[in-house]
Amino acid sequence: MKLSHFNFELPNELLAEYPSEHRDEARLMVLNREKQTIEHKLFKDLIDYFNEDDVMILNNTKVFPARLFGNKEKTGARIEVFLLRELNEEQRLWDVLVDPARKIRIGNKLYFGDDETLVAEVIDNTTSRGRTLRFLYDGSYRDFRMKLKELGETPLPKYIKREVEPEDEERYQTIFAKNEGAVAAPTAGLHFSKHLLKRLEIKGVNFAEVTLHVGLGTFNPVEVEDLSKHKMDSEEIIIDGNAVNTINTGIKNKRRICAVGTTVMRAVESSVSSSGTLNEFDGWSNKFIFPPYDFSIANSMITNFHTPKSTLLMMVSAFAGHDFVKKAYEEAVKEKYKFYSYGDAMLII
Repeated sequence: MKLSHFNFELPNELLAEYPSEHRDEARLMVLNREKQTIEHKLFKDLIDYFNEDDVMILNNTKVFPARLFGNKEKTGARIEVFLLRELNEEQRLWDVLVDPARKIRIGNKLYFGDDETLVAEVIDNTTSRGRTLRFLYDGSYRDFRMKLKELGETPLPKYIKREVEPEDEERYQTIFAKNEGAVAAPTAGLHFSKHLLKRLEIKGVNFAEVTLHVGLGTFNPVEVEDLSKHKMDSEEIIIDGNAVNTINTGIKNKRRICAVGTTVMRAVESSVSSSGTLNEFDGWSNKFIFPPYDFSIANSMITNFHTPKSTLLMMVSAFAGHDFVKKAYEEAVKEKYKFYSYGDAMLII
């Protein structure tokens, strides 16, 4: 399939600027692949589609406040620094994106906070906007990380034009977030409330947690018409023995195995055994899933509504069928579902 197959008209007003008032009351579109039917529900109705011993796989990554604002030495120009990943804990080296990038060269220093106790020196250019920074800070590593958190803000996606608000710190984080390392939220998981999780648990649904630290590469535009030539950025994945046992037991017993989000789907599909079961994993993956693709682990998935030509839409199309997803998206636009990170959800069974 080609890039142009994943284009569609998305009105700007359907990009969600705010989350739904209550997590589990976002809208839910349910796609049944076998019957080719589309239903319109609320997210909390999800419970009606799962039974005892079914398995839901959650991504327990935790978003850290990755967006910082500093001032360039001498000129005082305001520079946005987006922390991507830590390269070296001891030397306090980080891969970052800077904006405006044209002003930032090797050797420049950036000062953060009113007291300017945190300073960073640019030591390398990695891409047009990418830089490697060495942070200079008098204090322990723990204090340094606390300082980054104190100065950073919730990294809402760029399409959200408003200022970050206090509620974003809580709402742009799943309620099961544990392992810090993501610079973007695994957004399908944002719809789960404590109440809904408890109801699912009481019904006998089993939960397995994996970790995929979401990077900005997930949202990089695809710029080649031939999808086989697109390269995904690598993201760190951890799948432990507990998750493997829960998921493989569900597969063996032919239960519904639900990947909560494209990040979970990418994680589990990155570690499949020759017999079609899940293996433990601790490493990095740049797996890119697009049609046609045979899925091995999950037989259902929850996902948000994605933007045109995105790798996320391509994965969903591979799972549910391109024509069916196209029809569903046309209906979503007509019914004014909200798209993207703070948007509504889709369950594919």
